[in-house]
Amino acid sequence: MADRSLRGMRLGAQSLQSEEGVAFAQRVNHTYRCEHCGHESVMTFSADAEAPQSWECKQCGLEAILIVDSKPVVIDRSDEKVARTHWDMLLERRTIPELEELLEERLNILRARRGQQKIGA
Repeated sequence: MADRSLRGMRLGAQSLQSEEGVAFAQRVNHTYRCEHCGHESVMTFSADAEAPQSWECKQCGLEAILIVDSKPVVIDRSDEKVARTHWDMLLERRTIPELEELLEERLNILRARRGQQKIGA
């Protein structure tokens, strides 16, 4: 029974597996250049994997662009949604003259209400 115990082993610190018969995947290096700081990063990917067009710069954290044949890849951003503000959505429903007219109506109502209230009441 003593020969089967793992006493004295550092479990988790060392692997009991060997690298015999293991076929490693082919690797490819891709270069990314940050437009902000000009830093170039070389990333290693599997040859089977498709390299992303952008990567986070190690120096500044901004977007770095994939370099192919010493030229940056052009990223197609046409499918990305642009964040719309409340003002943008309002302008989809109303025109500026309509908004000015509504504002004037609401201001007249507020002014009339203020004129009816007594000071100090």
